[in-house]
Amino acid sequence: MIFKVHVLGSGSRGNSILIESSETCILVDAGFSGRQIERRLEAVEVPPDIVGALVITHEHRDHTQGMGILARRWDIPVYIAQATAKSCSSLLNGEEELRFYRAGQAIDLGDLRVEPFLTCHDAIDPIGVTVRQRTSGLKVGIATDLGTPTLSVRHALKQCDLLILEANHDDLMLRNGPYPWSVKSRIAGRHGHLSNRAAAQRYEGLLRVAAQDEPLAGLDVTLLASAVRSPQLGLF
Repeated sequence: MIFKVHVLGSGSRGNSILIESSETCILVDAGFSGRQIERRLEAVEVPPDIVGALVITHEHRDHTQGMGILARRWDIPVYIAQATAKSCSSLLNGEEELRFYRAGQAIDLGDLRVEPFLTCHDAIDPIGVTVRQRTSGLKVGIATDLGTPTLSVRHALKQCDLLILEANHDDLMLRNGPYPWSVKSRIAGRHGHLSNRAAAQRYEGLLRVAAQDEPLAGLDVTLLASAVRSPQLGLF
Protein backbone atom coordinates (compact mmCIF):
# COMPACT_ATOMS: atom_id res chain seq x y z
CA MET A 1 0.00 0.00 0.00
CA ILE A 2 1.29 3.45 -0.93
CA PHE A 3 0.21 6.74 0.65
CA LYS A 4 2.71 9.57 0.34
CA VAL A 5 2.42 13.35 0.62
CA HIS A 6 4.98 15.60 -1.08
CA VAL A 7 4.92 19.37 -0.53
CA LEU A 8 6.36 20.40 -3.90
CA GLY A 9 6.50 24.02 -2.80
CA SER A 10 4.86 26.46 -0.44
CA GLY A 11 5.21 30.20 -0.25
CA SER A 12 4.23 33.46 -1.83
CA ARG A 13 6.13 32.34 -4.95
CA GLY A 14 4.02 29.20 -5.40
CA ASN A 15 2.15 26.32 -3.79
CA SER A 16 1.61 22.73 -4.88
CA ILE A 17 1.12 19.46 -2.98
CA LEU A 18 1.29 15.97 -4.46
CA ILE A 19 -0.62 13.10 -2.87
CA GLU A 20 0.49 9.70 -4.12
CA SER A 21 -1.48 6.53 -3.42
CA SER A 22 -1.58 2.94 -4.58
CA GLU A 23 -4.12 3.73 -7.33
CA THR A 24 -3.64 7.37 -8.29
CA CYS A 25 -1.73 10.61 -7.81
CA ILE A 26 -3.35 14.01 -7.39
CA LEU A 27 -2.02 17.54 -7.23
CA VAL A 28 -3.56 20.08 -4.89
CA ASP A 29 -2.88 23.47 -6.52
CA ALA A 30 -0.39 24.35 -9.25
CA GLY A 31 1.17 27.65 -8.24
CA PHE A 32 4.36 27.32 -10.28
CA SER A 33 4.98 27.25 -14.01
CA GLY A 34 4.26 24.01 -15.80
CA ARG A 35 7.99 23.35 -16.26
CA GLN A 36 8.70 24.03 -12.60
CA ILE A 37 6.03 21.59 -11.47
CA GLU A 38 7.32 18.94 -13.87
CA ARG A 39 10.82 19.35 -12.43
CA ARG A 40 9.50 19.11 -8.88
CA LEU A 41 7.54 15.97 -9.77
CA GLU A 42 10.69 14.51 -11.29
CA ALA A 43 12.54 15.23 -8.03
CA VAL A 44 10.12 12.95 -6.16
CA GLU A 45 10.19 10.37 -8.99
CA VAL A 46 6.60 10.87 -10.11
CA PRO A 47 6.11 11.30 -13.88
CA PRO A 48 3.43 13.89 -14.70
CA ASP A 49 1.56 11.49 -16.98
CA ILE A 50 0.38 9.47 -13.96
CA VAL A 51 -1.18 12.46 -12.21
CA GLY A 52 -4.89 11.71 -12.33
CA ALA A 53 -6.35 15.02 -11.12
CA LEU A 54 -5.53 18.60 -10.24
CA VAL A 55 -7.57 20.13 -7.42
CA ILE A 56 -7.54 23.94 -7.24
CA THR A 57 -8.37 25.54 -3.88
CA HIS A 58 -8.73 29.20 -4.98
CA GLU A 59 -7.81 31.60 -7.75
CA HIS A 60 -4.71 33.36 -6.40
CA ARG A 61 -1.80 33.11 -8.81
CA ASP A 62 0.50 31.35 -6.34
CA HIS A 63 -1.99 28.46 -6.43
CA THR A 64 -3.01 28.47 -10.11
CA GLN A 65 -0.13 29.65 -12.31
CA GLY A 66 0.58 26.31 -14.00
CA MET A 67 -2.86 24.72 -13.96
CA GLY A 68 -3.82 25.40 -17.59
CA ILE A 69 -0.49 24.30 -19.03
CA LEU A 70 -0.40 21.11 -16.96
CA ALA A 71 -4.01 20.25 -17.77
CA ARG A 72 -3.46 20.67 -21.51
CA ARG A 73 -0.01 19.11 -21.75
CA TRP A 74 -0.81 15.98 -19.72
CA ASP A 75 -4.60 15.70 -20.11
CA ILE A 76 -5.16 16.16 -16.40
CA PRO A 77 -8.75 16.95 -15.35
CA VAL A 78 -9.02 20.08 -13.22
CA TYR A 79 -11.36 20.05 -10.22
CA ILE A 80 -12.28 23.63 -9.46
CA ALA A 81 -15.12 25.72 -8.10
CA GLN A 82 -17.07 27.38 -10.90
CA ALA A 83 -16.57 30.91 -9.56
CA THR A 84 -12.84 30.23 -9.19
CA ALA A 85 -12.61 29.06 -12.80
CA LYS A 86 -14.25 32.27 -14.01
CA SER A 87 -11.88 34.36 -11.92
CA CYS A 88 -8.74 32.80 -13.43
CA SER A 89 -10.05 32.35 -16.97
CA SER A 90 -6.91 34.01 -18.40
CA LEU A 91 -5.00 30.82 -17.53
CA LEU A 92 -7.43 28.62 -19.48
CA ASN A 93 -8.13 28.41 -23.20
CA GLY A 94 -11.13 26.07 -23.28
CA GLU A 95 -9.17 22.92 -24.09
CA GLU A 96 -8.95 21.82 -20.45
CA GLU A 97 -11.30 19.31 -18.87
CA LEU A 98 -12.89 21.23 -16.01
CA ARG A 99 -14.91 19.42 -13.37
CA PHE A 100 -16.73 21.76 -11.03
CA TYR A 101 -17.11 20.99 -7.37
CA ARG A 102 -18.56 22.68 -4.28
CA ALA A 103 -17.62 22.70 -0.61
CA GLY A 104 -19.22 19.70 1.06
CA GLN A 105 -19.27 17.68 -2.18
CA ALA A 106 -16.89 14.70 -1.94
CA ILE A 107 -14.74 13.78 -4.94
CA ASP A 108 -13.70 10.14 -5.42
CA LEU A 109 -10.42 9.69 -7.29
CA GLY A 110 -9.21 6.10 -7.37
CA ASP A 111 -8.71 5.03 -3.77
CA LEU A 112 -8.73 8.65 -2.55
CA ARG A 113 -11.70 10.63 -1.33
CA VAL A 114 -11.25 14.41 -1.46
CA GLU A 115 -13.60 16.42 0.76
CA PRO A 116 -13.58 20.19 0.12
CA PHE A 117 -14.53 22.61 2.91
CA LEU A 118 -14.92 26.38 3.05
CA THR A 119 -12.10 28.46 4.50
CA CYS A 120 -11.84 32.10 5.53
CA HIS A 121 -9.60 33.82 2.98
CA ASP A 122 -9.82 36.78 0.61
CA ALA A 123 -10.68 34.76 -2.48
CA ILE A 124 -13.94 34.33 -4.38
CA ASP A 125 -14.65 30.79 -3.17
CA PRO A 126 -11.74 29.68 -0.94
CA ILE A 127 -11.50 25.98 -0.20
CA GLY A 128 -9.43 23.66 1.96
CA VAL A 129 -9.43 19.92 1.45
CA THR A 130 -9.03 16.69 3.32
CA VAL A 131 -7.86 13.62 1.43
CA ARG A 132 -8.55 10.17 2.81
CA GLN A 133 -7.25 6.90 1.43
CA ARG A 134 -10.24 4.61 1.65
CA THR A 135 -8.25 1.37 1.95
CA SER A 136 -6.09 2.48 4.90
CA GLY A 137 -8.30 5.18 6.41
CA LEU A 138 -5.33 7.59 6.52
CA LYS A 139 -6.40 11.23 6.25
CA VAL A 140 -4.52 14.41 5.31
CA GLY A 141 -5.86 17.90 5.96
CA ILE A 142 -4.69 20.85 3.82
CA ALA A 143 -5.51 24.43 4.81
CA THR A 144 -2.63 26.62 3.68
CA ASP A 145 -4.31 30.02 3.16
CA LEU A 146 -6.33 30.34 6.31
CA GLY A 147 -7.30 33.71 7.74
CA THR A 148 -9.30 32.24 10.62
CA PRO A 149 -9.80 28.60 11.65
CA THR A 150 -13.60 28.65 11.84
CA LEU A 151 -15.80 25.99 13.41
CA SER A 152 -16.39 24.41 10.00
CA VAL A 153 -12.62 24.24 9.39
CA ARG A 154 -12.02 22.62 12.76
CA HIS A 155 -14.79 20.13 12.06
CA ALA A 156 -13.35 19.25 8.65
CA LEU A 157 -9.92 18.63 10.16
CA LYS A 158 -11.11 16.11 12.73
CA GLN A 159 -9.22 12.83 12.92
CA CYS A 160 -6.47 13.80 10.48
CA ASP A 161 -3.24 11.82 10.53
CA LEU A 162 -1.32 14.70 8.94
CA LEU A 163 -2.12 18.42 8.82
CA ILE A 164 -0.57 20.85 6.34
CA LEU A 165 -1.21 24.32 7.72
CA GLU A 166 0.24 27.81 7.51
CA ALA A 167 2.24 30.11 9.73
CA ASN A 168 2.51 33.05 7.38
CA HIS A 169 4.36 35.93 8.99
CA ASP A 170 5.94 37.45 12.05
CA ASP A 171 3.80 40.33 13.38
CA LEU A 172 6.73 42.70 13.90
CA MET A 173 8.36 41.89 10.56
CA LEU A 174 5.05 42.46 8.80
CA ARG A 175 4.53 45.80 10.54
CA ASN A 176 8.04 46.98 9.61
CA GLY A 177 8.21 45.19 6.26
CA PRO A 178 8.30 46.52 2.68
CA TYR A 179 4.60 46.07 1.80
CA PRO A 180 2.21 49.03 1.50
CA TRP A 181 -0.22 49.43 4.39
CA SER A 182 -3.15 48.10 2.36
CA VAL A 183 -1.30 44.83 1.77
CA LYS A 184 -0.22 44.60 5.41
CA SER A 185 -3.84 45.03 6.50
CA ARG A 186 -5.01 42.36 4.08
CA ILE A 187 -2.38 39.86 5.25
CA ALA A 188 -3.11 40.44 8.93
CA GLY A 189 -6.90 40.57 8.56
CA ARG A 190 -9.51 37.93 9.30
CA HIS A 191 -9.57 36.91 5.62
CA GLY A 192 -5.81 37.01 5.14
CA HIS A 193 -3.18 34.74 6.68
CA LEU A 194 -2.35 33.51 10.17
CA SER A 195 0.71 35.02 11.84
CA ASN A 196 3.20 32.78 13.62
CA ARG A 197 1.80 33.88 16.98
CA ALA A 198 -1.82 33.35 16.00
CA ALA A 199 -0.95 30.02 14.43
CA ALA A 200 0.74 28.83 17.61
CA GLN A 201 -2.31 29.78 19.66
CA ARG A 202 -4.86 28.32 17.27
CA TYR A 203 -3.04 25.19 16.12
CA GLU A 204 -3.03 23.84 19.64
CA GLY A 205 -6.82 23.73 19.47
CA LEU A 206 -6.78 22.43 15.90
CA LEU A 207 -4.41 19.64 16.86
CA ARG A 208 -6.63 18.59 19.75
CA VAL A 209 -9.63 18.50 17.44
CA ALA A 210 -7.74 16.72 14.68
CA ALA A 211 -6.24 14.07 16.88
CA GLN A 212 -9.34 13.28 18.97
CA ASP A 213 -8.41 10.07 20.84
CA GLU A 214 -5.49 9.25 18.54
CA PRO A 215 -2.09 10.98 18.40
CA LEU A 216 -1.49 13.11 15.33
CA ALA A 217 1.11 11.48 13.09
CA GLY A 218 2.46 14.70 11.60
CA LEU A 219 2.18 18.46 11.22
CA ASP A 220 3.68 20.34 8.28
CA VAL A 221 3.73 24.10 8.86
CA THR A 222 4.02 26.06 5.64
CA LEU A 223 5.68 29.48 5.78
CA LEU A 224 4.31 31.66 3.02
CA ALA A 225 5.33 35.31 2.97
CA SER A 226 9.10 35.32 2.56
CA ALA A 227 9.51 39.06 2.99
CA VAL A 228 7.93 39.13 6.45
CA ARG A 229 9.05 35.94 8.14
CA SER A 230 12.11 33.91 8.97
CA PRO A 231 12.28 30.14 9.50
CA GLN A 232 13.53 30.66 13.07
CA LEU A 233 10.58 32.89 13.98
CA GLY A 234 8.23 30.37 12.42
CA LEU A 235 9.12 27.66 14.93
CA PHE A 236 6.69 27.14 17.83
